[in-house]
Formats: sequence, structure tokens, C-alpha cells
Amino acid sequence: MDAVHEQFGRDFKKHRIAHGKTLRAFCREHGLDHGNLSKIERGVLPPPTGERLAEYLAYVGVEQGTDEWYRLCDLAAVCAGRIPDHVMSDEALVAKLPAVFKTLGRRRPTEHELDKLIDLIREA
Repeated sequence: MDAVHEQFGRDFKKHRIAHGKTLRAFCREHGLDHGNLSKIERGVLPPPTGERLAEYLAYVGVEQGTDEWYRLCDLAAVCAGRIPDHVMSDEALVAKLPAVFKTLGRRRPTEHELDKLIDLIREA
């Protein structure tokens, strides 16, 4: 189990519950296996990717193109060990990734340092 898997699962479950659906009712309604969805929600299995992920997000009312949709898609990509597509499609950003990975790889940043980095990026 991985923290990112768990985060995706918790967030997806919150959306399902917000729709007033039990796990079994939700799965019956959408033709999903309740055992597998339970494992996704608990972070035991990775979330689906691609079109299947888009279907799952539509089932819980996460509108495509919203910040929440992108956030969950990014979490799913990370769970699959991939850099999100929107990052990979930006050539200038991709060219800088090795420096970012090298810098982060030398020493694990603290939670506070990561928060500061995120704040700086948001401000830019």
C-alpha cells in the first residue's frame, strides 16, 4: 500500500458517499466489482487509468476539466508510476525535470520544504 493510492481511494470514496451510494449500490448501478472498488478505495489496488478512470470519475460526478478532475487524474497517474500527461506534453517543463529529480534525490525534503516549494510554484 502506498500513501498516494490511499489518498486517491479516500478521495474517490468521499465523492461516492457524497452521491449517497453504498459501495454495493454504486457498483451494481455501474456494473463494477465491489471487491475491486473496495480495494481501490482502501488503497490496496491502484486506481484505473485512461478512459476507465474518466468513467469512474464521471460516475461520482467529477466533471472533466475541473481542478478536482485533474487532481484525481494526476493522483492516478502517480499511482501508475507515470508523470501526468499534461506535464509530459510541456517540452520546456520536461527538459527541466532531470534537474528537479536530481535536486530532490540528493536529500529528502521536509514536509515544510515541500509546502514552501508548492507555494512558490503556485505564486509563479
